[in-house]
Amino acid sequence: MAIKHNQQLPNNHFHKDWQRRVRVHFDQPGRKSRRRAARLSKAAAVAPRPVDKLRPVVRCPTLKYNRRARAGRGFTLQELKEAGIPRKLAPTIGISVDTRRLNTNQETLTLNVSRLKTYKSRLILFPRKSGQHKKLDSSKEDVKLAEDESKIARKIGRILGGVMPIDSGVGVKHGFSEVKTGDLPKGEEAAYVKLRTLRAEARYVGAREKRAKAKEEAEEAKKK
Repeated sequence: MAIKHNQQLPNNHFHKDWQRRVRVHFDQPGRKSRRRAARLSKAAAVAPRPVDKLRPVVRCPTLKYNRRARAGRGFTLQELKEAGIPRKLAPTIGISVDTRRLNTNQETLTLNVSRLKTYKSRLILFPRKSGQHKKLDSSKEDVKLAEDESKIARKIGRILGGVMPIDSGVGVKHGFSEVKTGDLPKGEEAAYVKLRTLRAEARYVGAREKRAKAKEEAEEAKKK
């Protein structure tokens, strides 16, 4: 390297102990196994209680992604009020609460309120102390049934899974209502494929004409 003008002399450090400082991630497969084992042990420890809390259905932000539904951080206070669930009780029975989120349309509110009511109807509350049933606790028969189902799930290894999972595979979005691709007419369902096919045809029209012309010329040459 040529040195010009009155500048500082280069003092490059090319003899660092690289092998002592480098970090590799060859333990990723092992980490994956350990994470899964930890999830299973946690699920088994808290069973029959679910691992995750109930989440609301929200839309992804921006026009590009808002056709897709996903799980939100928590239910709004308005949604809890409509469903008849006290805000302080909700976190104790496995319902996530987000005090910052606001309901901007009626369809979101109706959807999440119905989700809360469905969860409430299926909820089985165990007593804090065995044999001491209080006002909100479920009956002894329901508790016994839940315990039996939990034991069966543990035996067959089905203790992981979300609470009332959300189907994000929405085909078309009209306002906020969900329309599955299977419910659409056949022409509308294949609109994306049709557009891509037309684009490909327009792009390769010249090459295909050239190929067809060359094929015709080769056939004529064979006849001669």
